[in-house]
Amino acid sequence: MNDRSEAPAAEGRVVVGVDGSEPSLRALDMAAEEADRRGVALEMVISAGWPRRSRVPVLEADTERIRSAAAAVLDAAGQRAHERVPGLRVMAQVHTEALAADTLVKASRSAALTVVGTRGHGGFSGLLIGSVSLRVATHCEGPLMVVGDSRKGGATDRGTVMVGMHSESDEAALRFGFEEAGRRGSSLRVLHAWHHPRMPGRLQLPPSEAEQARSAASELVRKLVEPVRKDHPGVQVSADEQGGSPAATLIEASRAADVLVIAVHRRPHRRLGLQLGTVAHAVLHHAHCPVVLVPTPAG
Repeated sequence: MNDRSEAPAAEGRVVVGVDGSEPSLRALDMAAEEADRRGVALEMVISAGWPRRSRVPVLEADTERIRSAAAAVLDAAGQRAHERVPGLRVMAQVHTEALAADTLVKASRSAALTVVGTRGHGGFSGLLIGSVSLRVATHCEGPLMVVGDSRKGGATDRGTVMVGMHSESDEAALRFGFEEAGRRGSSLRVLHAWHHPRMPGRLQLPPSEAEQARSAASELVRKLVEPVRKDHPGVQVSADEQGGSPAATLIEASRAADVLVIAVHRRPHRRLGLQLGTVAHAVLHHAHCPVVLVPTPAG
């Protein structure tokens, strides 16, 4: 049913991590739809390696049992993808030498989109986002879609793609949002969520300064959106700004969106510490729709 050839993976494909868990199957459904919108292949990947720190010897028979179980998971996933999108080209890869997160990060270098669920079989009940998904989100080198519980029971499309904008360096996320809205035939909302200047204690910012801050936010939105809008004349777009907590603002606004797109700013060669930032981290945990992270070099 699935193409498991060793040929080089197709450029521009959609990659999805699958382990048979319910969250990963919701991610699979969205990945199949995204591949169909792009007219590209869907590549399903599963990691079936033995734990690196196992205290028992690993026999060839053990490896083969794990590989066979993984292949069965992929066959079932491939059938599900074909039922959802008839005619979709589906490829399947079983990896026994690398951890799931490392496999997906590597695949993201050439994928048009990588898709993961919020957690897999390793997560415990109530866990909002698992270690594998969080690691992929931290290191993914291409656009990553994280599909959470909002897709339970078949979500109703709202007809809106939303881009959460922070600064001038978010153009890549903005362009992705325009393209995604065009593929879906949806409207696009660009929301610039910004912090009110803080004052000590109970002091309030003078009204004139508050208005200046709001005007600057509105001008930033206009400056970024207008050039990109011209490249996508068929997309209906609205752009606005809102002061307050950026994370809380985007999470609340995500209730009305089919997908939320935000930039994540990466510093090259940095390996230690959380690289997502507090806003992206909060949005991944609490957004009411799937979230797309678009890696952007840090300024």
